[in-house]
Amino acid sequence: MAQTMINFRMDENLKKEMEKVCADMGMSMTTAFTIFAKTVTRERKIPFEVTADPFYSENNLSHLRRGIKALNEGKGIEHDLIEDEE
Repeated sequence: MAQTMINFRMDENLKKEMEKVCADMGMSMTTAFTIFAKTVTRERKIPFEVTADPFYSENNLSHLRRGIKALNEGKGIEHDLIEDEE
């Protein structure tokens, strides 16, 4: 089977962390990415759930911006931070 080279950019710290985890499992990053590619190809899907944090939704960020603007203009009510005790 012919081999090909794939290049992409990644955060340097993330790369170092992944190299360490892969080494701990006895494999290289190339092996890990090959396993990922084979699984995606075989299953025709990403082999884990990919989700977005709803906190960063445009609707929520817009609401937060409006609240910050109101506070900066002296309007609105500033609340203390409420800690969840779970």
